[in-house]
Amino acid sequence: MFVGSALIELYSKCGEMDDALRVFKEFSCPDVVLWTSMVSRYQQNGNAEQALLFFSQMVMKEGVIPDPVTLVSVVSACAQLANLKVGKSVHGFIIRMGYDTGLSLVNSLLNLYVKTGSVDNARNLFGMMYVKDVITWSSMIACYAQVGKPTEALKLFHKMIENGFQPNSVTMVGALQACSAASKLGEGKKIHELARQKNIELERSVCTALIDMYMKCSRLDDAIDLFRRSPQKDVVLWSVLISGCAQNGQANMSLQIFNSMLSSGCLPDSVTMVKVLMACSELVILRQALCYHGHIIASGFDDKVYVGAALIDLYSKCGCLNDSVKVFEGMSEKDVVVWSAMIAGYGIHGLGREAIRTFSQMIETSVVKPNSVTFLSVLSACSHAGLFDEGIDIFNRMVREYDIEPNSEHYSIVVDLLGRTGKLDEAMCLIDQMPMAPGPHVWGALLGACKIHGNVKMGEIAAKHLLRLDPEHAGYYFLLSNIYGEDGKWEKMTEVRTMVNMKGLNRNPGQSSIDIGSRLLAS
Repeated sequence: MFVGSALIELYSKCGEMDDALRVFKEFSCPDVVLWTSMVSRYQQNGNAEQALLFFSQMVMKEGVIPDPVTLVSVVSACAQLANLKVGKSVHGFIIRMGYDTGLSLVNSLLNLYVKTGSVDNARNLFGMMYVKDVITWSSMIACYAQVGKPTEALKLFHKMIENGFQPNSVTMVGALQACSAASKLGEGKKIHELARQKNIELERSVCTALIDMYMKCSRLDDAIDLFRRSPQKDVVLWSVLISGCAQNGQANMSLQIFNSMLSSGCLPDSVTMVKVLMACSELVILRQALCYHGHIIASGFDDKVYVGAALIDLYSKCGCLNDSVKVFEGMSEKDVVVWSAMIAGYGIHGLGREAIRTFSQMIETSVVKPNSVTFLSVLSACSHAGLFDEGIDIFNRMVREYDIEPNSEHYSIVVDLLGRTGKLDEAMCLIDQMPMAPGPHVWGALLGACKIHGNVKMGEIAAKHLLRLDPEHAGYYFLLSNIYGEDGKWEKMTEVRTMVNMKGLNRNPGQSSIDIGSRLLAS
């Protein structure tokens, strides 16, 4: 059996699990070590389902009692499959077996809850652990960062250091992700300094997290400096830089960096191509879009649903709706993102009824269920096309049939829809009934409607809220002054213009661009 276990390890590390299985079957009564070898090797070779089947056969059919090493692989297989239900059953089995005090096994359980986003289970398990190591702390910090609780993640990071634990690269990546989510530049810089002191600043994972943090905090120069100093520029690092530039309004720079990536010999993956397509859609360059589409087909990425969704969005924004439809109809698999992108494309082109038809087709002919983004797309299409009755009906269906709670963006679109059709009182009534505080988008939609219909009184109410929520937005002041001007209230118009001058506010100038040769010139 000792030799058999070594042979199983040999074959599995060479990716030959069929040969490993043949060795296993040579033994009439395999012991726990052989069973564990098969379970762990299936899990390590990415076949988590087979690992769980082997474990089930081991315990249920053969009556072999697993040891903690076996169970670590079983829990890891559950984490790979993101199967919380089975994972919790295994956790219960571990407790019944009395193995719930082993640090490695409990850490693997914590990792399972982190991977499945089960923050309450992770928090409870973390709180019950008498012994913790750096892996334990890192897993919990990552959990908070990934589920949108960056403040808790950073608090735990500081508590870990206070308790005498030294963070490693994994810990720092989790903490930096929290800084990115919360845009906490000061905290991020402190972690950067700590990474520099530990000489892990340019480790691939840490460097990638640092670049992402600086990009999210709008510090492009710091991000680019780190990238240039990085000795290992892999596809993930390039992708983070490309995406970060686009997020900071530097879409043209994103495409230049992509060209540099190709020149360096680093081949993009499908995720990178999506980032490139998103940057191209910001610039609306059709010729570049066609080139990138050709590159995607040549690379074999055109069967990826998220790539298809990005292409649909890109062609729609470039004014080539027919090409969006061709991409959409040519896709064998369509998820909710693809459907939503096609609906949004029709909305961009003012084809509200086509958007509604596509929405109905998704519901009636596929198993895909609409999500909140889908409803944003179809409601926006209704608003742009002035389809009041249809838009209100879809909004009501979202709540009644699909149990989706409207967020501030949904409400702003419905307010815009009501405002465009002159139903300002109904729009104000809807705002008063919102379960959350109305944001600038909601009041901005109402102010724009007041401008269209010349309702000065309601415009003043909307402007009052807007100037409190976003006092540095020059557009709201100019919109209010225009309302006063059209109503002949010249003194109030002058007051608003004077206020703008005193605050030193300016409208963001418009920008046009032209593609000449291989260069994009903006003015």
